[in-house]
Amino acid sequence: MNNFSLIVPESVTFKQAIDLSQSLLSRLEAREIAEAEMARVISELVKTENGARGFFVTYLTSETSLADNPPNSLVEALRSHPEYVAELLVKNIAMSSAQAVYHRRNHADDMAQDSERVQQRTAQLIKLVNLPAVYDYAHQLLHSASTGEGTYKDFLERWGYDHEQRQAMSKALQHALAEA
Repeated sequence: MNNFSLIVPESVTFKQAIDLSQSLLSRLEAREIAEAEMARVISELVKTENGARGFFVTYLTSETSLADNPPNSLVEALRSHPEYVAELLVKNIAMSSAQAVYHRRNHADDMAQDSERVQQRTAQLIKLVNLPAVYDYAHQLLHSASTGEGTYKDFLERWGYDHEQRQAMSKALQHALAEA
């Protein structure tokens, strides 16, 4: 391993967070970075909304086996900033569930499987991080998905999720919460 350090800018952009996360995952896969350094970088990324969004979009969709078997240091890094991590985990499981429905309707089975993989990885992280805020956000999203009202009404309307997609979200969230 080398001593090269990944620097996370204080006001990291979404694009920078994606690039840093891709670099981090590549270095981890090549065993060019220590687990402690990985945890530091992830913790710095997820302390901002842009950083957390960029990390999750990269991590959850990556081809690396690390995303299927997250080490404890990664889970601890995510726990270090629940203010962004908790809500993004809930939104990621909801959005990936809805996308799987969309892709299946359009006979894009490969893309549907990718969305289902993101859903499964997110459910696993929800279980591992075990953050109380995840349950709060999940219950709020479940309420909005079933009633069309509440905290996540605008979120659901902005993305145009229909009844079947909202049902898929609810089912995935309920399953993730039951497993956690």
